[in-house]
Amino acid sequence: MMTLKEAVDSHIEKYAPKIEKFSPHLAKMYRVCYSSTIDSAVKKMNDSTYFVITGDIPAMWLRDSTAQVSNYVSLCRDCGEARELIKGVIRRQAHYIKEDPYANAFNESANGHGHVDDVPKKADIVWERKYEIDSLCYPVRLMYLYYKETGDVEFIKEVLPETAELILAVWRTEQHHFEKSPYRFSRTGCPYQDTLHNDGMGSPVKYTGMTWSGFRPSDDACEYGYLTASNMFACAVLGYISEMLSNFNNEYPSLIAECISLRADIKEGINKFAVCDNEKYGRIYACETDGRGNRLFFDDANVPSLLSIPYIGYSSSDDEIYKNTRRFILSNDNPYYYEGKFAKGVGSPHTPKNYIWHIALSMQGLTSTDRDEMLSIVKMLDETDAGTCRMHEGFYADDPNKFTREWFTWSDSLFAEFIEKAVDENVI
Repeated sequence: MMTLKEAVDSHIEKYAPKIEKFSPHLAKMYRVCYSSTIDSAVKKMNDSTYFVITGDIPAMWLRDSTAQVSNYVSLCRDCGEARELIKGVIRRQAHYIKEDPYANAFNESANGHGHVDDVPKKADIVWERKYEIDSLCYPVRLMYLYYKETGDVEFIKEVLPETAELILAVWRTEQHHFEKSPYRFSRTGCPYQDTLHNDGMGSPVKYTGMTWSGFRPSDDACEYGYLTASNMFACAVLGYISEMLSNFNNEYPSLIAECISLRADIKEGINKFAVCDNEKYGRIYACETDGRGNRLFFDDANVPSLLSIPYIGYSSSDDEIYKNTRRFILSNDNPYYYEGKFAKGVGSPHTPKNYIWHIALSMQGLTSTDRDEMLSIVKMLDETDAGTCRMHEGFYADDPNKFTREWFTWSDSLFAEFIEKAVDENVI
């Protein structure tokens, strides 16, 4: 059986020669980006779990670590080391969720590193305690991808039930954030969007059926507590949980029923409170709402996003509301859509004005059904790496040499996934 390095090299050689014919530089980028996580971001621990740093920040995000290693799930059938890597990441994620299901990023050990002045005081194992729905979605997504690839029911039974119970408890509680939640978060001396206001509770919300999120996947605070794309991701993940649990000889009927019930509540809330009529685009999704009549219309450049709806498994790219929302997001009516000399695409309030996110470009390509659009994105990515052969967070649309985050392996991984799609669909 192949080693992980051999499996990675073999996989790269399925794609790199075809990419080389289109652009030697793009092929070099693909080689670097596909292998970047295992080359530079993964550490095997004494308990056979794996600690995965996000890149230039020495902490493990539940979200990022899933996205960083997802490309390697397809190697699990023929590579025992790949299987052990994915299982080791999942086990560590499950351990972290058990330690604190409201935290988004964790330390390698209980060393107290990270944001030490946040209130309330975090546990030493926690790097940062910004509560984000997607932090609980991504580990289940990784379990599901592994399960579908390998059929390893025994391992899923080991890690899923307790993790699922913790996740569902948080999401049920956060349907009633102001009435029931123990979660508070305050940070001083920081940008406005880096903390929750209103005594650490965030802005007021009313019950909608959706579940509340303190922060977006960009780690910026939500202005209104119901983040639509993250609730959509939760719906998809609840489906994954119930599907996997159904293979355990009817041992978890109440947990399955709870998944189905919560999923129905959230979906009803999305349809009732997040779908809006727009004079120009028709029925579209709001980015955030509070159940009190307030809504925000833009899209987070990170994932989950409204742009990523088909990718996260909520609905298909043919869904009419999604198509309308996509047209809005990729237009100048979106306040964070930018156009410059080198690129056009979605940016974020998390980064400077006119900075486009590589993750958003890759996601635009991954969710596109238009060959010309995909080809245009391939070319933009090929020309905006600033000569590093790596993807970044945001880059200035008029000068890609100005960028944020020199080492961001999630962005690398998503780029590699999109380039493979471009090859598979004969775009390049």
